[in-house]
Amino acid sequence: MKPLFLLLFTALCITCSSHELPDKNVEKKYKNPVINVSLPDPTIVRSSNKSFYLYATEDIRNVPIYKSTDLVNLKFIGTAFTDKTRPDFEPKGGIWAPDINIINGHYVMYYAMSVWGGEWSCGIGVAVADNPEGPFKDLGLLFRSNTIGVQNSIDPFYIDDNGKKFLFWGSFRGIYGIELSADGLSMKHGVEKKQIAGTAYEGTYIHKKDGYYYLFASTGTCCEGLKSTYQTVVGRSKNIWGPYVDKQGLGMLENHHEILIHKNNFFVGTGHNSEIVTDDAGTDWIFYHGVEKADPTGRVLLLDKVSWVNGWPSVDTNSPSLESVAPVFY
Repeated sequence: MKPLFLLLFTALCITCSSHELPDKNVEKKYKNPVINVSLPDPTIVRSSNKSFYLYATEDIRNVPIYKSTDLVNLKFIGTAFTDKTRPDFEPKGGIWAPDINIINGHYVMYYAMSVWGGEWSCGIGVAVADNPEGPFKDLGLLFRSNTIGVQNSIDPFYIDDNGKKFLFWGSFRGIYGIELSADGLSMKHGVEKKQIAGTAYEGTYIHKKDGYYYLFASTGTCCEGLKSTYQTVVGRSKNIWGPYVDKQGLGMLENHHEILIHKNNFFVGTGHNSEIVTDDAGTDWIFYHGVEKADPTGRVLLLDKVSWVNGWPSVDTNSPSLESVAPVFY
C-alpha cells in the first residue's frame, strides 16, 4: 500500500494534467468601444507604477479619471476636480479637452474652458497634482482668446522638444504654438505665437518619430450625433514649427493632410485622438472618440493599433475596428 501522501500527490498530478494550463501565447482581444461611456477628447499618461490614467472632456462633470494596466480594462476612480476646486475663469463654461503630462515630477494638466460659441472669451488654463489620481490644484488661466489674439483658443497640447517646452492649441481658426517657461506653467517671457496649420483643424497632437514631427488633428464636426463628420488626419515635418505637409508635399497651412481614421458602418465622428502609447511588444496604440451608430448617445472611447508604413502612421481600414488583438503588457 502506498503511503497516504503519495496517493494524494498522485491524485493531484492527475487532476493537474486533466486541465490545460493557460497558454501565455494566446492572443487576447478587445472590442470597440473599449468602454461604452461618453469620454470625448481623451488624453492618457503612464505613471511611475506603470498604470495608465485616462482623462477626458467633462461629459462626466469635473473631468473623469479612468485607470488601467492594459489600455483595455478601465476603471473609473474619480474626477480631477470637485465643484469647489474646478476652474472658474469662465463661470458657466465646461472643461474641455484636457491634456495630461508629467513635467518636473508633477502631473500637469492643460485644459480649455468655454461655453459653446464663446470663441473670444474661452481660454486655456493649467492645473497640477503630485498624483495622477489627484487632487489637482488649479493654477488658473494661461490666456484667453482675446488676450492671445487667436479666436477659439481651446484644445491645448503640450510637448517637450529637446528640453524646450511648447504649447499648441486652436480650433478651426488656425493651429498655433508658443514656447513655455521652464516649469511649463506660464508662457516664456518675450516669445511670440506662431501658426503651424490652417483653419480646417482642431484637437492637435504632435508625435516625434524617426526624425519627423507628426501633426495629428481632427477635421469636420465633432458634436452632431450621427451627423458628425469628424475624422482624424495627419501631416509631418522635419521641424516642430513646420511646414507640415501631406504625402504630396502640400501644406497643412493650406489645409492639406492625410486621412488617418474616418467613419465606417459602425462608428461616425471619429476624431480627437490621444497621445500614442507603445505597449511592451513595441506596438503603438491610439485612443480617440466616436459615435456608435447602434447607440448614438455620447462620444464613446475607441482604441486602435497604429502601424508605420513608409514613414507614415496607418490604422487598418482607416476606420475603427470592431474587434482586435489587444495591447501586450507584461
